[in-house]
Amino acid sequence: MDAFSDILSGVKLNGALYFNAEFSAPWGVDTPASQYLSAILAPECPHLVIYHLVIDGAAFAHMDGSVLPLVPGDVVVFPHGDPHILTSEPHSAETPETTVVRRKVQARDLTRLQAGGGGSRTRLVCGFMGCDPQLSRPILSALPPILKVNVRSDASGQWLESSILQLVEEASSGRVGSEAMLSKLSEALFVDILRRYIASLPEEQTGWLSGSRDPVVGRSLSLMHRQAHHPWTIADLAREVGISRSALIERFTRYLSEPPMTYLTRWRLQLAARSLVRTPKGVAEIAAEVGYESEAAFNRAFKREFGLPPARYRRDRRNSVVEQPAT
Repeated sequence: MDAFSDILSGVKLNGALYFNAEFSAPWGVDTPASQYLSAILAPECPHLVIYHLVIDGAAFAHMDGSVLPLVPGDVVVFPHGDPHILTSEPHSAETPETTVVRRKVQARDLTRLQAGGGGSRTRLVCGFMGCDPQLSRPILSALPPILKVNVRSDASGQWLESSILQLVEEASSGRVGSEAMLSKLSEALFVDILRRYIASLPEEQTGWLSGSRDPVVGRSLSLMHRQAHHPWTIADLAREVGISRSALIERFTRYLSEPPMTYLTRWRLQLAARSLVRTPKGVAEIAAEVGYESEAAFNRAFKREFGLPPARYRRDRRNSVVEQPAT
């Protein structure tokens, strides 16, 4: 396994399509921040990544004053769930279709919506990926607020697109099992998008995603993610990846701006934070699971990272989930 796969295998992705439309120009739709969508689409998911796949025609994605043109085969992704607008025109901010779109989304209706002003046509399918922001943090923090890739550049992307379209039609007709299959294909599409994005990064790029494809840094990341509880030392890691300790520290820091042991500590604490919120396990048990021999040492490290002791963090986070904002 590579570091990228290790992260994704533990994240427990939860994907689905939620909208299917054919718009005729002029048209426009605005999408609110993902925490508002999650109450309708996936209340159990603390974070949603929103994406839109352009099947036919053209569109423009607007976010924070920037405009991104979209063509058939493009998938535009909003990794941090920021609010955004899709329109038929590059300079338009009008969103007349928003109300009817939200009604369709609330009804979880995948039948094709046809709306707009009667001009040139654009077909879209829209989806989301629910994930745990703690365990997804290495990937999400390395992604820009908006990105796009085109899935028609090779056979695998074309197969994914055509399979999704077929299943959208099946789901809208009520065929049993279609939505479950769409969920898996939506997850596969998201992973494919990330792989294409990583492959497009320039050689000199730094950050977690670039580091994960480096043979030395990627191997180090994979070992630490797969065996976070192991009592790693820098000497152990260097020996496993076949490089000197000083060379490993230099190379790892060049990509991730921190040495391996600092990264490992942060990752262990992210795992612990997730367990505090998602399980009834005691603090001492969680501390041991992520590699701490002393509960006191774990408590100090946790408070440095999150600003709260573990018990208080657990209580506050669980309360915030209960009080999730409504749409």
